[in-house]
Amino acid sequence: MAAGPKTEKDMILDTQKMTIEEKMQAMELLWDDICSGAPGFQSPNWHETILEEREQRLREGKEKFVSWEEAKKELQGLIS
Repeated sequence: MAAGPKTEKDMILDTQKMTIEEKMQAMELLWDDICSGAPGFQSPNWHETILEEREQRLREGKEKFVSWEEAKKELQGLIS
């Protein structure tokens, strides 16, 4: 039996051959899919703890917000 064309659901990512930009795009697509396609999805309890800690650091002036574009540049700088 011949295999038909691969669909998005059949796709396997070869991360070893992907660029950082491609990996970041894949992560964004996966997260968007998880958020929109799983109405019953709940974050693990440890997420709440981390968010509370970060909010506290924001209130104390120990953290700051950056744009997603700036965050991507920072991440790319860390791994290149």
